Amino acid sequence: MSNQVTTQVITLGGGCFWCLESALNSVDGVISAYSGYSNGHADSPSYEAVCSGETGHTEVVQVTFDPAILSLRQVLEIFFALHDPTQLNRQGNDVGTQYRSGIYFHTEEQKSAAQAIIAEIEEQKIWPNPVVTEVLPVENYSQAEDYHQDYFSNNPQNQYCNMVVAPKLAKFKKTFASKLKK
Repeated sequence: MSNQVTTQVITLGGGCFWCLESALNSVDGVISAYSGYSNGHADSPSYEAVCSGETGHTEVVQVTFDPAILSLRQVLEIFFALHDPTQLNRQGNDVGTQYRSGIYFHTEEQKSAAQAIIAEIEEQKIWPNPVVTEVLPVENYSQAEDYHQDYFSNNPQNQYCNMVVAPKLAKFKKTFASKLKK
C-alpha cells in the first residue's frame, strides 16, 4: 500500500495576493500557495497588464493543500478571515477589478462548499453588507512573475508590506495560531 498524499487545489482572490500567499503558506496542511492571475481574457498577462484592469484578471493565490490535515472548509474560513468579502473590486486602498473577491473552484465539491459558507456568512450577518465574492470555475490561470512569490518575506522593507500586510498577518497568526506550521 502506498503512502501517496491526495491533494486538492483551489484558487482564491481576496485583494493583493502578497498577503493571502504569505498567510496561507504558513498554515499546516498547505503544501504550496502561489501568487497568480485568474479569470481574465488575456493569456499569461504581466503584472502591469493585470494592474491596468484591461485583462479582466483577478490577483489570486492558487493553493495546494492536503485535505487529511486541512479541510476545504478550513481553507475557506481562513480565506474569509483574511479579507473583506463585501467590498466590490477593492480591498482597503487597493481599488480595481483585479482586487475582487473570488473563489475559483476546480471541482463541484469546492463550488458547493463555497456557496454554503457564503450562505452561512450571510445568514449569521457576520458582515454588515452583503458578500460580493464571486464563485466561478477557475479559468485562464497563470502564475505571477517570480518576484511576486514569497514577496512579503523577501521584501520586509517594502512600505506596503509594513503598513498593510504585516498588521493583517499578525492578526491572522493570532487568530489561527493552532493551524500554523510548527
